[in-house]
Amino acid sequence: MRAFWLTTLLMASSLANAAGEGAWQASAMGPVISQRGMAASSPVLAADPSAWGVMTVVSWRYELIGPTPAGMVARLCSQTRCVQVDDEAGTTRAFTNVAATEPLHFIFEVPGGGRLFPALQVRSSQVIVNYR
Repeated sequence: MRAFWLTTLLMASSLANAAGEGAWQASAMGPVISQRGMAASSPVLAADPSAWGVMTVVSWRYELIGPTPAGMVARLCSQTRCVQVDDEAGTTRAFTNVAATEPLHFIFEVPGGGRLFPALQVRSSQVIVNYR
């Protein structure tokens, strides 16, 4: 799977550079949630310092350790907006015209109350941001 994402990034970068566009990628580990009704944020997924312009298409992927808890909600957020992501991987245009230098992060939440067993553990989260 990692090879797929690296190949996708290289292809996107090559095509984007030919059209006066660019792309950046960032990844992080975590978080862990052990209580229902609590939301937890991934570490910041920061832009490459050389990024410029505005976002066009954002691809995301996250991987959990263990089963997905019933009712889990995942959102991908910039500083100004969030979009719910319904699958562990996909693309969105919801951040179109957001500054390409703006960092992103995931927010994970399992509704309800009480202990969550086993705990929700996010092994990795990744974004590929295309911009123009």
